[in-house]
Amino acid sequence: MTTYAVGDIQGCFQPLKRLLDRVKFDPASDHLWSVGDVVNRGPESLETLRFCYNLGSHFRMVLGNHDLHLLAIAHGIRRPSRTDTLDDILKAPDRDKLLHWLQQQPMLIEDEGYVMIHAGIPPQWSLSQAKTLAEEMSDVLRCETKSRQFFEVMYGDDPDTWAGDLLPPVRWRVITNYFTRMRFCSPSGHLELTSKSQPNDPPSGFAPWFSHPSRLPQDTKIIFGHWAALEGRACKDNLFPLDTGCIWGGPLRLMNLDTGEYFHQPQN
Repeated sequence: MTTYAVGDIQGCFQPLKRLLDRVKFDPASDHLWSVGDVVNRGPESLETLRFCYNLGSHFRMVLGNHDLHLLAIAHGIRRPSRTDTLDDILKAPDRDKLLHWLQQQPMLIEDEGYVMIHAGIPPQWSLSQAKTLAEEMSDVLRCETKSRQFFEVMYGDDPDTWAGDLLPPVRWRVITNYFTRMRFCSPSGHLELTSKSQPNDPPSGFAPWFSHPSRLPQDTKIIFGHWAALEGRACKDNLFPLDTGCIWGGPLRLMNLDTGEYFHQPQN
């Protein structure tokens, strides 16, 4: 039994299939983790979502911003943008089953010695606090009333920093922005959500979230995606960035969690 983690798939199903074939992935015994953004922008979002769903207990994922965007559209709260490739899911006969399953997925997983999130964990949060806030968001998404309140305010950059006395639903927005959108922040956790640049070219006053002193244990092994401009590189041995920009012409990255070995599959 081997556990693998894959970067942002974003509907690039053929590279995923070829990558899993290369490592002889056995869906009956092996396990696949995903850093989120399993759908959107690529040509086969429906096929990707069905594949993940059909793996059952052998698949685990955290929610990414594109996954949440799909759910907001499905709830009738957001209109699709011209770059979205989600129509096949929204028109599928099994859409309700797939979307219900997607909405049950967490924002943080801690298991097998790793912590996995889509974008990052801000420097002012301890691991215990991050887990508690991720579970709060899971509770929100499981509740029909709260989830609708959340999706109605999900899009936005304010507040740009965490405070314990923030009230819902804007409280849920800032938690989600940390877990699913963050790249750069200040040492105190103020978010800068407009830049997608290289980590060595940060906006003034900001730096990559993982470069600041953190309240996480120093040996915390963090798997994350979201930031294609990293090109799979990080400055610390305990960081495992898996988004290598498959949707932008880069390869899809797969990591063997047991050995730390990386595998890459070009999009074409």
